[in-house]
Amino acid sequence: MSTAPYAALLDACVLVPISLADTLLRIAECNLYRPLWSQRIVDEAVAALQVVHPEIPSEQFLDRFAAMAAAFEDALVVGWERFEPGLVLPDPDDRHVLASAIRGSAGIIVTNNREDFPATAVAEFDIEVSDADAFLLDQLDLAPQVVVNVIQEQAGDTRNPALSVDDLLNRLRRASVPMFVDEVRRLL
Repeated sequence: MSTAPYAALLDACVLVPISLADTLLRIAECNLYRPLWSQRIVDEAVAALQVVHPEIPSEQFLDRFAAMAAAFEDALVVGWERFEPGLVLPDPDDRHVLASAIRGSAGIIVTNNREDFPATAVAEFDIEVSDADAFLLDQLDLAPQVVVNVIQEQAGDTRNPALSVDDLLNRLRRASVPMFVDEVRRLL
């Protein structure tokens, strides 16, 4: 359970790439922020993973999200459904994400689909929207040594295949966080 007061709702698109999700959650374990998600976000992530990796049994994806839930017992937002009908977004299918952020008292939505959450739609709820790259850069700025240590530990913990820090950073670059990767490399 996180004791960080600042909550960030993690959209499905940032939970799909395993390296990115692992980095985000490891930083949360350091209490730099409190991660949030809803069951619908988890379901969307699992569905996306099944499309991207049809060769992997879906039980593995379910196990991954069960482990996340166990590690962050207060991350699951419930009761968001009542907020959804009154929300207006370019894509109505994204209203559940904003509704979850409102219900979970998130200060930010971390999504690589920023255009789906225009400032005019989220401002009244005092919620920011950030892509994963900018969010991770903010975490790096907040606690550079902590985040660099997270990257080094994540690489060291990675098996099957084992990854060097450079390998991990290359994977993170492909997972759409190039500016974060560049800044971590600079600090190393």
